[in-house]
This record gives sequence, structure tokens and C-alpha cells, in this order.
Amino acid sequence: MNGVEMETHILVVEDEEKLARFLELELTHEGYIVSKAYDGRNALNMAMENEYDLILLDIMIPELNGLEVLRRLKNDKSAGADTPVILVTARDAVMDKVSGLDGGAVDYITKPFAIEELLARIRVALKLYHKRDNNKINDQYTMDDHDKILAGIDMPVNDSASKSSNSARNNDNVFENDNNENKSEGVYTWGKLILNEKKRTVKYDNHEINLTNREFLMLMTLLANQDIVMTRDTLLEKVCGYDYIGETNVVDVYIRFLRSKIDEVFDVKMIQTVRGVGYVIKTE
Repeated sequence: MNGVEMETHILVVEDEEKLARFLELELTHEGYIVSKAYDGRNALNMAMENEYDLILLDIMIPELNGLEVLRRLKNDKSAGADTPVILVTARDAVMDKVSGLDGGAVDYITKPFAIEELLARIRVALKLYHKRDNNKINDQYTMDDHDKILAGIDMPVNDSASKSSNSARNNDNVFENDNNENKSEGVYTWGKLILNEKKRTVKYDNHEINLTNREFLMLMTLLANQDIVMTRDTLLEKVCGYDYIGETNVVDVYIRFLRSKIDEVFDVKMIQTVRGVGYVIKTE
């Protein structure tokens, strides 16, 4: 045992029975209680009907794939919707990882993996998303705003959403560029583009642009620091959180998404690449 509380319950969703058994043995040795599911439909039912502290979810599973299980789980109103999910995938495709993170997964790990790395990721997830008391659920958040950003959970469109972004910016001095007059009001502009932090909206020439939570935070970070080259590490910290332990190429995927929704649609060159360093939006 390594000091893990015995009530910490993990659901392992893996269709390879030998691997599922191996994970069960390793996790049990660490002091966790383990349940197993071998297909997506059974996993979804178990997650909705029982309370788990964490779900280890393989993507390539029968019945329902892992991403579909994740989507349905996060859209469900049961207690399982708040359970942290670590995705396990044999595919090293960044798009799969980004889809999973945007879908609400807290982390991912690619097969084959070292069990030590998996255990470390589980410890981080459990530390950030520890079991909440039933009495805590009301109108207040059960995780701080930084953790919600890391978890990929969309923030409500209200003052709390604004506070989450403010807390992310105030963690260090990265938001120091004063070239935007309306910055103090939470409004950032570039040409015909306007990002309103409080309303959680982005418009270009009055055309609304729909962005995910992480796309919004990345664009706001770049707009708030116009003419400052933002490294991939800095962007990753601001968008995914300081404790995120994935690869920085996830940033490149989010930039690609932003360009497809803004640069390509409106025929502009807003986000510029600084080779070997990161990205920048230059003042027009």
C-alpha cells in the first residue's frame, strides 16, 4: 500500500482482458478499489449507476467507443458526469487527444505506457478532483476555476466564467501588454474581431464565432498579449493549467482550429507562427 485511501474507487474500461486484469492488479496493489468493464455500453451504465473517483477509459472499445462514452457521460445529469476521466488510446493521433480533452477528459495516455506513468497521472487527477461532499453541491463550484479549465469543463456564461479567466491571467505576469484600450473591461479587439470576456462571445464584423472553452482561452491569451510572442509552454499553462502533463503539440491543434474558424473564414492572417518558439497576434 502507498497511502491511498481504501474508498478510492476506479473504473477500468478496457476490452483486452489481459490488460484489464494487469491494470486491476497494479491498481489494487496501490490500494485502489477497482471495477472493470469490457465494452462501452456496459461502462456507461456502470458510470451512471455508481459513484467512482476516476474512470480509466480506453477509446477503442466495442459497443460504444470511448469518446462516445465520454460524450454521453458528460451530458448526463447523474453524478457520473463529474467523475474525472483519463483516456487510454493506442492511437497517437493528436486530434483524438484534443477531442477527448475538449469532451471533458482530464488527461490521456497512449499505449504502450509504463505503469509508473499511468499511476502518476492517476495521482494528479485524484489530487485535483478529489471526492466532493454531497453537501457541497449548490450554486457554487466544487472545484476551483483553475481546475475546471484543466478539466475542460465549459464555464457558465456569468460572472464566475469571467472570474475563471481572470484567475488564470493573474497567476503570473503574462498578461502585461497594455495595447488594448478595453482590456480592463474584458473586451479585446483586433481589426474587426471583438472578444468579450464577460459575455463569453467572439465576433468578427458582427458575425458570431463559436469557440470551445479552450479555443476561447487561447485566443484571449493571444489577444491580451498582442505583439508578444507566446511560447507553446506558456499557452499550454494558460489554457490547460499548470498541472497539465500532456504534450505541447496540443497547442498547435488548437491554433489550427482557431485559424479554420477565423483566418480561413474571413480571409485574414491573425495568428502568426514564430518558428521554434510559439505564436503571436500582431497589432494592426
